[in-house]
Amino acid sequence: MAQTSRIALINVGVSLLVLGLKYVAFLLTGSIALYSDALESIVNVGTSVAAVLALRVSAKPADAAHPYGYAKAEYFSAVIVGVLIVVAAISIFREVYLGWQDPHPLDAPLRGLLVNAAAGVVNAIWCVVLLREGRRLRSPALTADGRHLMTDVVSSAGVLAGVAVAAMSGWARLDLILAGLVALNILWSGWSVLKESVGGLLDQAVPADTLSRIRRIIAAEATGAIEAHDLRTRQAGRTIFVDFHLVVPGDMPVSEAHTICDRIEDALEAEVADVLVTIHVEPEAKAKQHGVPVL
Repeated sequence: MAQTSRIALINVGVSLLVLGLKYVAFLLTGSIALYSDALESIVNVGTSVAAVLALRVSAKPADAAHPYGYAKAEYFSAVIVGVLIVVAAISIFREVYLGWQDPHPLDAPLRGLLVNAAAGVVNAIWCVVLLREGRRLRSPALTADGRHLMTDVVSSAGVLAGVAVAAMSGWARLDLILAGLVALNILWSGWSVLKESVGGLLDQAVPADTLSRIRRIIAAEATGAIEAHDLRTRQAGRTIFVDFHLVVPGDMPVSEAHTICDRIEDALEAEVADVLVTIHVEPEAKAKQHGVPVL
């Protein structure tokens, strides 16, 4: 968690740097498209700050009021990302509308484009870092920021090329068209982030490959039991919750059944990071598929 928080703090600094560069590019050119690019960076700053706060909350240990911990706080950060993205897109559409009524030529485009290009390079490098570390640390907040930055990098490259064409051709409305396209791209990014975050808040099951791995581990370690059924999983931030029913022979001592449970839990914890396992032991009369050893 300390490493995740450190990356999130660095993310705030990088977002502020990129915002400053893009805003300077807008001031140098007067381009609405570059303004839209800068506005997207304001969203990046806001969401990076939200990610820091969410990570600090999610790191709090479980307590009496929240016995399952605070891991879902990261999903709220990702929801904030989505909402801010939508707000930014609406603001860009407004500027496009006003600019369309009174288009004006771009000023000093070369210097502005070079500054914007520098911001894009910084963003691209940091985007790779965020996506890699977000997946490695299984942090929804970092991953959401990384994915949003990826759309920012792609749209910035398109804007850069388009504004250059608009400046050389003198077609001022091309700049506005580009800004509108950026806004549409931002909206799509916001929808993607919101969709994934809502899935986490609604206790979405783990991915199919992770579920298959969990099944294999239970099957391998449940020797002595009759079967396992009603396997359920859910994911809250970095934490994976697994619960299932384990059917054992009716005459098996409690201590022996407990040993099987411990063996399964130890194997799952060794193979699946941040997993919490709950096993309900049942007598053989509760078997749903009698004769099937496990799962």
